[in-house]
Amino acid sequence: MEKRYNTLSSELRRRYGSRLGKICIDGGFTCPNRDGTCGTGGCIFCGERGSGEHITPSTIENQVRSYLASPAASKFGGYIAYFQNFTNTYEDPGVLRGRYSEALVDPRIRVLSVGTRPDCVDRERADVLAEFLQGRDVWCELGLQSASDKTARFINRGYDTARFGNAVDLLRSRGIEVIAHIIIGLPNGVRSREGERELAETVRLINSLPVSGVKIHSLYVMKQTRLCELYESGGYEPLSLEEYVSLASFAICRLRPDIVLHRVTGDCPRALLAAPSWNAYKTRVISSLDSYLEAHGLYQGCLCK
Repeated sequence: MEKRYNTLSSELRRRYGSRLGKICIDGGFTCPNRDGTCGTGGCIFCGERGSGEHITPSTIENQVRSYLASPAASKFGGYIAYFQNFTNTYEDPGVLRGRYSEALVDPRIRVLSVGTRPDCVDRERADVLAEFLQGRDVWCELGLQSASDKTARFINRGYDTARFGNAVDLLRSRGIEVIAHIIIGLPNGVRSREGERELAETVRLINSLPVSGVKIHSLYVMKQTRLCELYESGGYEPLSLEEYVSLASFAICRLRPDIVLHRVTGDCPRALLAAPSWNAYKTRVISSLDSYLEAHGLYQGCLCK
């Protein structure tokens, strides 16, 4: 079935001539929403490894070389060095420069991608990222999650939405591409969650800014998180697969047609997944989304104003 949205795999082939393998890196960072700078405990859905549950801790160079030596790496013509978990600009500029450099040990690494928070992007850190543009592309992945400040307060995000636009402008002025992360199904109160109205506001914000990519995540409940406590007490009900597919389609139809969708669902290690059960079947989720778009004659940007 032909995709009705801009996929990352297609974009990589267009730009680099082939798909790129993603090297997920634990850079040894923490988060200002954990150490007390702007909060403690992190966002309510975030686990103890900050979305890096699948990464084996080691030095940055060892993580990269281990992946490059693995059978999985052999099918790719190039690679993305992706600093994934926690906040990967949350350090002094000199420390950042050293950690990013440690990952770039092979000329086949075509992209340096750094996941972070908008409130941890300033001029100095944007300048450090721009230093690595020589000979490769640099992406910065910003966790927006929602444009609603009400939702942000409830999920303990730790910054207001205006910071997102400021960070995007800083990064784009230096030639760094921005990928926004959004989450569908977020709670915005006890026994209350976002729907089409809030999702439309999030999409409108992204469309208004020079964002080149989006990651759409389904909200899953991970064990030993505050979201899990809310779920177990009856304060949060996860979306059904049908609800998720409908809302993801709603977002895709309203996103600018030039934006690349880096993902359309979220991943949680099965051993840590509390709910919903359908989240464990990524292929099924993507297939259901593709079928829904096809059946309803929808495609990315068809409802973008």
